[in-house]
Amino acid sequence: MSSKASAPIIIVRKKVAGHDDEHGGAWKVAYADFVTAMMALFIVLWLLSASEKVQKAVGGYFQDPTGVGRQTGTTSAGAGETLTLSKTELEKLKDKLEEMLRQIPVLQNMQNQIKMTITNEGLRIDLLETQKGFFFEAGNPKPTDAGRELLKVLANELAHLPNKVAIEGHTDSIPYGRSDYSNWELSADRANAARRILEESGLGDSRISQVRGFADQRLLTKSDPTSPSNRRISIIVRNQGLDQQEASSAAGDVAKPAAPPAKTEPESKPEHEAK
Repeated sequence: MSSKASAPIIIVRKKVAGHDDEHGGAWKVAYADFVTAMMALFIVLWLLSASEKVQKAVGGYFQDPTGVGRQTGTTSAGAGETLTLSKTELEKLKDKLEEMLRQIPVLQNMQNQIKMTITNEGLRIDLLETQKGFFFEAGNPKPTDAGRELLKVLANELAHLPNKVAIEGHTDSIPYGRSDYSNWELSADRANAARRILEESGLGDSRISQVRGFADQRLLTKSDPTSPSNRRISIIVRNQGLDQQEASSAAGDVAKPAAPPAKTEPESKPEHEAK
């Protein structure tokens, strides 16, 4: 009993050693590199089997990742066309045209008759008429000297751009007064007269994509259908690729097969007739 009581107390402490290097996090880096390489391989294989339009769209992104250029692809898978110019470019074009108009003496008095706005379609330039006729003679598709001069200035500037141009003619709601000639003919003839001047002044005919006559169906001043400002010519610098998109959409609609006629169930005969 006395020997056990006098025995020393021994405390054993175990020291836990750290893991070896092979059990650290270095394998995660190697695995991430492997996954990245596999992803790159599959992207290359996909591009090799993709259509030319898809390859063009992807290549355009890497050449211009900020989207400022004109080969950046679309929201349509693989369409490979630029749908919109940047708003900054349109603003610059708008400012440049306004500055040019201020420097031309014959056009200085028509600042209130020229309205430029940026829309989803592009840059819209509206030439608003006055009561006596400013850009076109009243009730006539013949342009005035001021209208002809302005169209020449616009043609000279637009000739340097790749964008397509659409031209619209609009009238007010006052009937033209002839049974064989209405506001429809007048709006279309004025739009065509503007087209001819633009082409004669250097804008290639291939750049004109549309000539539209709307008569009084798209009033600018809806509260006053007879207002002279409703009589106008609109020149739209269209977003690049918009015409191709519309053409593709129209072709797709034509290619769709017509829906088969709905089957009609034969009418059930009354019980006394069915017997």
